Amino acid sequence: MAGKLVICGVGLIGGSFALAVKSALAGRHDCPHIVGLGRTRAPLEQALELGVIDEIGCDWQSALQGADLVFLGMPVGQMLSVMQAIAPHLGPHTLVTDGGSTKSDVVAAARQALRHKIGQFVPGHPIAGAEKSGVTAARADLYFGKRVVLTPLPENRPEDVAAIRQVWELTGAKVTQLSSEEHDRVFAAVSHLPHLLAFALVHDLAGRDNADQLFSFAASGFRDFTRIASSHPEMWRDICLANRHALMKELDAFMVELMKTRVLLASADSAGLENMFATARARRDAWLETLPPVGE
Repeated sequence: MAGKLVICGVGLIGGSFALAVKSALAGRHDCPHIVGLGRTRAPLEQALELGVIDEIGCDWQSALQGADLVFLGMPVGQMLSVMQAIAPHLGPHTLVTDGGSTKSDVVAAARQALRHKIGQFVPGHPIAGAEKSGVTAARADLYFGKRVVLTPLPENRPEDVAAIRQVWELTGAKVTQLSSEEHDRVFAAVSHLPHLLAFALVHDLAGRDNADQLFSFAASGFRDFTRIASSHPEMWRDICLANRHALMKELDAFMVELMKTRVLLASADSAGLENMFATARARRDAWLETLPPVGE
């Protein structure tokens, strides 16, 4: 990893990537020099002060000179413009990867912006995060034990995919591969829909006349269900719009499930409700058994 690592978007995802690499290679000759770039100066100065990055990049030309790896950590809606800015200055041996939560749109943006350099871009998605955003939320252990999905392109060289895999494994992540289309279908169901529902529930209650009363009585169940509604609004706006076709299919399927549940309630079908609850609990408990213990 010796050389230069460029982080564009030094927030939770990009900042944690930088800290994880630094932590893994601390004191070694191959610990890279980390350069940060972003839309505004203040977060970059904060990242420099916190030791997340070693230098604030002035422009893409100088930042990319001699760079071994570029990590794109901004919201997916900004990927195209950033890739267009990168393309003219991207050296032939510089690899690019990202932390975007959608992949088909990011790949399309990369093909449009990078053109003949598309083989240097290895798309990725770390399945890790927190409801808080910004560089102050960044942690060196954010990716430890978490899954990272790579969605390699036909143009990628196997050794370049292996290099990106190795960097992620350096952070403690468990790396798997999917196609970009399969990735977006899967995460529409298990990530994007839950976020959409959490935002919608809180928004619904916040708009009611007795909102203050409702929130004053909300306790741990409401807190746990709606935790992800504290996530970054701009980022999740971009994710939902980018993956809207797959997300709408999941939303439609969930609305059907809600109507089935409503029928059970309306008919006072106690056996039907209990059976639904028991099936859901058993499947969730089985899934929890597959997860590493908290703290590992």
